[in-house]
Amino acid sequence: MSLRTGTAGRDRGRAGTVLGVDSGGSGLRVALAPADGGGSALTWSSSVPVGTGGRGIDAPDLLDRVLPAARRLLHEAGSPGCDAVCVGAAGMATLGDDLHAVLPGVLRAELGARRLALASDAVTAYAGALGQRPGVVVAAGTGVIALGTALGPEGRWRRADGWGHLLGDCGGGAWIGRAGLEAAMRAFDGRAGGSPALLARLEAVFGPACGLPGKLYPRPDRPAVLASFAPEVGRCAPDDAVAAGILREAAHHIAAAAAAACPSPTGPGATGLGETGPGATEPGAARPGAFPEVALTGGLFRMGEPLLFPVQEELQKQLPQARLTDCQGDPLTGALRVATALAEDSLALPVDGALLRVVR
Repeated sequence: MSLRTGTAGRDRGRAGTVLGVDSGGSGLRVALAPADGGGSALTWSSSVPVGTGGRGIDAPDLLDRVLPAARRLLHEAGSPGCDAVCVGAAGMATLGDDLHAVLPGVLRAELGARRLALASDAVTAYAGALGQRPGVVVAAGTGVIALGTALGPEGRWRRADGWGHLLGDCGGGAWIGRAGLEAAMRAFDGRAGGSPALLARLEAVFGPACGLPGKLYPRPDRPAVLASFAPEVGRCAPDDAVAAGILREAAHHIAAAAAAACPSPTGPGATGLGETGPGATEPGAARPGAFPEVALTGGLFRMGEPLLFPVQEELQKQLPQARLTDCQGDPLTGALRVATALAEDSLALPVDGALLRVVR
């Protein structure tokens, strides 16, 4: 675990602070920042992810690590407590029952939090990437989920994919890795559609190809193991047609998720970013005729041009009116932004019972 301090020091906490939590498959991160949105944040991190149990994400496990970290950060900031807290967690929408039941009372009692948001990591990824602007964000790592909203009075979340490696996550790291390993095994067998280049990478990473099933199938973390091969597909793609084809198909799926989640007339069944009405003049509401913004976030896109170039091509085909924009920040940044908006009574993101729940 690690602690990083910002430059503002102890005197800043007296103006009030907000706490953001990012819990995902790669670990747990906590950040404390001034409630007015200025200055730098104090952060704590652990590479050990929060466990799951019969009630989903294990609330006691999360609290056993978040509370000591939060107290340490509050002490460093010279603040007696938090004005608002946002906990963003992978699986919050489907595995968050324990968190919903336990966290509000404990965080209020232990940290003095007046307001609390419990959010899916897709929501905090959205807030980190676009802030409180309308658009769509595709978060891609081991899996893929797209989330969009038009904001405004009638705004709601539009979600596409994020259903796990058995039912979806099409184009994500596990999907790319599995396709790459399948192409390698085809080459091992001498079947059509195989890739000798990917076979060579399989054997360099996992050992003899004939032993791969025994190493893969018993693993409880199969999606992560599959996703670990996705970078090898990216490395082979510039010189291997099979690997390049896998990434083109992945790009098609990623763009399709963005199109399905896009809250504009270019996405199926959407109400539109360009709609007029009372919400068009409110903070964060869409301007009439505005093009939807699309942001890409997550570790998968660190693969670079082998994936990003076909994704950009597919977005131009499937969302020709969209405008690809750079991400402003990561999910931890997004958790802090949601907490800050709660403290300032300025939260414009859609609140619902699953993706984003607010406790006042």
